[in-house]
Amino acid sequence: MSDQRREAFRTALQLVCQLLWVVGLVVGLSGVYLLMEYRQSSCFFSHIYITMPAILALASAALLLASGCLGSWLSIRDSTFLQGLFVYLLVVVFCLESMASALAYFHSTKLYSEIASLSGVFQNYTGSSQDSSSQAVDTTQKQLQCCGVHNYRDWLQTSWFNQTGGRYVPHSCCNSTFTSCKGTLDQPWQLYTQGCQVKLEMALQFVLSFIIWSSPVVFLVELGVFLTVAQLMRDQPLREYHVLDKN
Repeated sequence: MSDQRREAFRTALQLVCQLLWVVGLVVGLSGVYLLMEYRQSSCFFSHIYITMPAILALASAALLLASGCLGSWLSIRDSTFLQGLFVYLLVVVFCLESMASALAYFHSTKLYSEIASLSGVFQNYTGSSQDSSSQAVDTTQKQLQCCGVHNYRDWLQTSWFNQTGGRYVPHSCCNSTFTSCKGTLDQPWQLYTQGCQVKLEMALQFVLSFIIWSSPVVFLVELGVFLTVAQLMRDQPLREYHVLDKN
């Protein structure tokens, strides 16, 4: 391989390694977002296994960043050992990302059963800031701009609603555009119209879809890396051997 062509492959390797950093950051952010969603709404989920795609995504993101650094180092020096380690890391990343994608797809098809306990949490709402479940309900309704499980009428069946005299829903149901809203039912247009179950499913579906589609993107970037490294490994410069003098 001519020096000019070899330099071209080195430059290509640097560019692809920068793509590895970008993809690694995106995959890592998707994992962090899913963990944040779970932490905020953990009382709504029937089990913790939905966090597995996030954990695998974070692990693959860390290895992608490490691989990008190793690949950048390989672009300025020749080392058969480091090239083999680089390829090995990319294979591990692909396996982790494939598992994360498969688990994300599995959970995306089971979201309704994953958050089946949502109605029970709303039924046990107390309105106290000391109650973690009630605080999670208020936070979810404010951030997702929703009210009740399906709509605000779900609150009519709760014990908390009866304790307030049957007039008010939680203030977190108030649409932020109506500053005078107090949660009374005589002005329902001032409340959020959509239920929290649909909004929560949409938020989770978005981040799970992100993890699902990140796998083929990682595969395409790694394919470009494999082809570039293969060319560099195949055309290693020949070492010059000399006959040792007996003396």
